[in-house]
Amino acid sequence: MDVELTEVLDFLASHEPFSDLPSEVLRTLPSQLTARYYRRGSVLCALGEHSENLFILRSGAVDLHDNQGTLIERCEEGKSMGITALLDREPSVYSFTAREDSLVLLMPAQLFRRLCADEPVFQQYYLRRKNRVREGVEALHAGRGGAILKTHVREILPSPMVATEPDTSVMEAVQIMADHTVSGLLIVEDNQLVGVFTDHDLRVHVVAAGHSLSLPVRIFMTENPIFVTEEALAFEALLEMVSRNIDHLPVTRNGVPVGMVTSRDLMRLEHTNPIYLAGDIAKQRDVEGLVTVSHRRNKVVEQLVAQDASADDIGRVATAIGDQITRRLLQLAEAELGEPPVPYCWIALGSQGRLEQGPASDQDNGLILDDAARPEDAHYFSQLADFVVQGLAAAGYPLCPGDVMATNPRWRRPLAMWRQQFRHWIVAPESEALLSAQTFFDLRPVHGALRLGQTLIEQIAREARHHPRFLTHLAAHAVDRQPPLGFFRKFVVEKEGQHAATFDIKAFGIGPIVEIARVLSLSRGLPQVNTKERLLAARGAGALNEENAQDLLDAWEFISYARLQHQATQMARGQAPDNYIPPAELGSFDRRLLRDAFQVVRKQQQALAYLHRTHLT
Repeated sequence: MDVELTEVLDFLASHEPFSDLPSEVLRTLPSQLTARYYRRGSVLCALGEHSENLFILRSGAVDLHDNQGTLIERCEEGKSMGITALLDREPSVYSFTAREDSLVLLMPAQLFRRLCADEPVFQQYYLRRKNRVREGVEALHAGRGGAILKTHVREILPSPMVATEPDTSVMEAVQIMADHTVSGLLIVEDNQLVGVFTDHDLRVHVVAAGHSLSLPVRIFMTENPIFVTEEALAFEALLEMVSRNIDHLPVTRNGVPVGMVTSRDLMRLEHTNPIYLAGDIAKQRDVEGLVTVSHRRNKVVEQLVAQDASADDIGRVATAIGDQITRRLLQLAEAELGEPPVPYCWIALGSQGRLEQGPASDQDNGLILDDAARPEDAHYFSQLADFVVQGLAAAGYPLCPGDVMATNPRWRRPLAMWRQQFRHWIVAPESEALLSAQTFFDLRPVHGALRLGQTLIEQIAREARHHPRFLTHLAAHAVDRQPPLGFFRKFVVEKEGQHAATFDIKAFGIGPIVEIARVLSLSRGLPQVNTKERLLAARGAGALNEENAQDLLDAWEFISYARLQHQATQMARGQAPDNYIPPAELGSFDRRLLRDAFQVVRKQQQALAYLHRTHLT
């Protein structure tokens, strides 16, 4: 095989689905392909043209446009084009244009169809492209399990090792245990583990038996104890303890003792369990204690990501913690300020309102007062709002840059004024005003007189569906920021500043789906605010068919999970979590599925734009 064919073979071997073909099949392909060079602006295949080739992009970039001239995809190296036309034997429904000088490999239709017939992996790749996001989501969450099933003993091993020699007196041993606040000692001789001495041994074998504390610890220690290596799973260590009814288990590395884990250490794995965390939050008696406990919430997210919990589940858990912190702050505020003069409802907005809070979420909240509120009551609720908002900030929830918080008098007012504000947004919408107001349509009561918040939710659901101009404005915003199909060629990244050369996955990936779901929900008068629930309800109401609903749900889950993985990685490194992902951080699996997910979003944005005629706004 000459040099050029060898280079083609190497190229194919590094891209799916060719890389999955049997080697004997793969080696025959280079000589059956034709290389063609297209200058920038050249058309590879025109709209409506019958193509007799599969186009495989070897270098450069190619744009796909539909019959409306809308950019459908910006193809990167290794991308195959013209698949649908070849499979269906129909004219191309897209035009393929070289965005830059490009080198393309042409595979004859006959060869393409033969490979589809003879090689299942080849056929599945092309026939099941639309299901790849679904399969990717299933693969992500296939191995769910508790932290104790995924954690190695070395990860929970206390440091430093606490040990003594066999001839140490019991009194000295007890003093060592007290100094290090441990309940057991490793007994080590010549760098070898010879025994364990615990507080149980002290109580039962020394004190209760009336022995002198001056005797050597070797008399009372447990000799040749059971141990585990530091590479053992925490689950295995727990099984050893339970099966042998012991609370202390020595740990070794290459046969040398390095520490000891206890049943309490293993229980600390559940210390970040949100149930325990919520209980600890409720016990706090001041803001300082609440702030200290609340910082464990990021560990909860890290643990849930490690367990491959779904993005939806993680968002709900993180929000539940945020809700609990908010409620406790409100209770502490009332304890300090006294009983509120009139009933009120604290409302969560934005991601917290949607049950989709994450590690990088800031505050979005408001305060609805009973209509019986008097002007003189304003001071009380101003103090209440300041207490809670500042407490949330101290607990790790940054202040809202747009000042959408209860400390802003605009968002701390009686129900009647809230009702009037929502009616104005819906009946007389203004594009720029709605852009900032969308956060308020993701409203959820959190604490207090919940009926006040529920009244607003019912008003929104009742009125929004009857105002097409309002829905058109919302739809225009939903299609304005489109996922970057050219992302992987770095066409769409931040150009400068601290986030240079990164991609804002919240603004361009998650945000569009949130906005699509919001429009679909409001257009049918549905009360749901959670994105997943909105999409499911929209499907039930006929606003989405089964296929499109499932595609959006899968895209939402995968893109959201990609963000959480990024944030969990940052937190593990001691960095503040954000929404800016460097393209180089993504593996080939994530890159491919993110691209597929982005295509799903673009398709639904186009459908929404057509339905609500957004070009008229």
